[in-house]
Amino acid sequence: MSPASEFSLARLFESTHEPVPDLRPNILTVCTGNICRSPLAETVLATRIADLDVRVHSAGTQALVGHAMPPEARELAERNGVAPAGAAAHRARLLTESLMHAADLVLTMTAQHTTAAVQLAPRRMHRTFTVREFARLAATLDDGVLRSVARGAGTARARFNALVQAVSDQRGVAPRAVENEDVVDPYRQSAAVYELSASQIIPALDQVERVARLALQR
Repeated sequence: MSPASEFSLARLFESTHEPVPDLRPNILTVCTGNICRSPLAETVLATRIADLDVRVHSAGTQALVGHAMPPEARELAERNGVAPAGAAAHRARLLTESLMHAADLVLTMTAQHTTAAVQLAPRRMHRTFTVREFARLAATLDDGVLRSVARGAGTARARFNALVQAVSDQRGVAPRAVENEDVVDPYRQSAAVYELSASQIIPALDQVERVARLALQR
């Protein structure tokens, strides 16, 4: 057989070989540049639930593609348990329609990010929240209720999706927010603003972790 024939057969095989789908629950965090808020949320959450079989990643609506987290954001990540190598490895990427469609839960930093994300993938509207909105809504559902919902689903990803839907169903039922639920943008701001931004993100991740554990731990 000639080299050209072998090349053609290899290309044919590659084109018909479908990649194995990722069956893990998929959590996507979103901000603007994908260098401060969303990677902080991503890396801290990923560290907290590293024992669970779940993917946590991030993107930006106007990403500074290829940029690393600034030192202030890396320091905050490390202070909240992220390994230095993990914080240093982050590189910004752009939010895309395919990333949205693959996500089971999208956690944005502001209402404006939510709007931009949902415009890319309208069918993901019920899976997209600001991180603080998700925390507020999830807090209205106790562990017993969430465990009951999870028991009605099969696979880990189905259980996770069922709990995300349960949180989404609290919209219009739970009391409304008493304050703005956006996370302040600290980019090129003072250390105090970075601290404020982190103080809005980190407590909200408690509820995200709780929901993930109730869905995925058996």
